[in-house]
Amino acid sequence: MFSLMLLSCRSVGLATPSMRSLRHLLTPFLAPTRDPQPPLSNLSSMDKAAAFCQTISNPVKLRLFMLRSLPMAYLAGLRVASITPEHATVTVPFKYLTKNPFRSIYFACLSMAAEMASGVLAMMHIQGAGVPVSMLVVSMQADFTKKAVGLIAFTSTDGHEIEEAIAESRATGEGRAVLCTSTGVDAQGDVVATFRITWSFRAKKNRPEAQQ
Repeated sequence: MFSLMLLSCRSVGLATPSMRSLRHLLTPFLAPTRDPQPPLSNLSSMDKAAAFCQTISNPVKLRLFMLRSLPMAYLAGLRVASITPEHATVTVPFKYLTKNPFRSIYFACLSMAAEMASGVLAMMHIQGAGVPVSMLVVSMQADFTKKAVGLIAFTSTDGHEIEEAIAESRATGEGRAVLCTSTGVDAQGDVVATFRITWSFRAKKNRPEAQQ
């Protein structure tokens, strides 16, 4: 950039400015230097859980995550409305890709949002566990009480139970199951569906060579 400006000045017969003056003029337009972010491997377990919350709460990063790992959730327009260590809320809209023949949200799209509400809680606490933990849905039950139209928000408040199950699996090396309830409400606050999803968690044992 400096070289181009010097050549331009010489071509029109202007006095050539010094490099110091050019840098002074261009300083406001130069991108500020950012401190390098520490690699994820250097973060503590709590920091990893907090980093996951920040990532999943960022609309752009969430879309990229779903496009890579949950493409159907991406197409359905699922969004994480809020997440804390205790509860999470995921929304699903009524639109062309989520509709059924009865002009409401297809039950499979509702189940995706209900599963994701407790799933993001589980993923957050696994990040905070400090060891690899496998998670798997082993059963699901659902009750539908109202036609689902508009924006439906599913909330799970089972973060504490999930955290305890992961901690017990780490201590015992055995699997632990947690029954999570995700309740979906519409814009009027009426319950449209309730899902009871059982998650299984099992902490993975470290390999002998990793312990040495």
